[in-house]
Amino acid sequence: MEKSREITEKIVEALHSNRNEINREPMEAYMKNHFSFLGIKSPERKKILSPILKECRQISEVERLEIASSLYDRHEREYHYAALALLEKGTKKASVSSIGFYKELVMTASWWDSVDMIASNLCGDYFKKYPQYLAPITEKWRVSSHLWVRRTSLLIQLKYKKDTNEELLFDTIDVLKHEREFFIEKAIGWALREYSKTNPEAVLNYIEKTGLRPLSQREGLKWLKNQAKITT
Repeated sequence: MEKSREITEKIVEALHSNRNEINREPMEAYMKNHFSFLGIKSPERKKILSPILKECRQISEVERLEIASSLYDRHEREYHYAALALLEKGTKKASVSSIGFYKELVMTASWWDSVDMIASNLCGDYFKKYPQYLAPITEKWRVSSHLWVRRTSLLIQLKYKKDTNEELLFDTIDVLKHEREFFIEKAIGWALREYSKTNPEAVLNYIEKTGLRPLSQREGLKWLKNQAKITT
């Protein structure tokens, strides 16, 4: 606990001391004023956090989750980004129960900027370590009442390439394809577009036979069209 508190305070002090009022307003406006910001842009934030994250290489998974939780208790978005960066550095040490914590983060201060990183990086790495849980948890999350948990179910395998569970991906899209929700439609298209780089024929065949909403279809075909693999 003492180590967790020490690192949390170090991260908070480092970010707080570099707050920038000039950047703050446009950054908050870009995120539609859903969150408060310190005004630290991504390149600078990563530079500030780099030496602290290096110090965290030997901390335990329990300490890592404690620090992330404390950072998420703060209002400014940069603290949330710091929490996610810390967690990403430790995905190889993730315990079986870590997925429950990741889900809580998906449902906390939810917006695409945090959820997509949690889905594709944290959850994505988790299920590579514990592949036996990929299908059952994806199947559970895709019928969740929480929008961002459903979006996460679509993006877990975003970086899996040839290791993608194709049947699970298409089944999950089938469950969600009728939703009239921008963030679901967009995620469907994004997932298909990424997988089309690995298996273009499977994606094209799926899209041709499936009644996807226009946004999902357009996004799903974007890479294929750019590669001149289909005619427009």
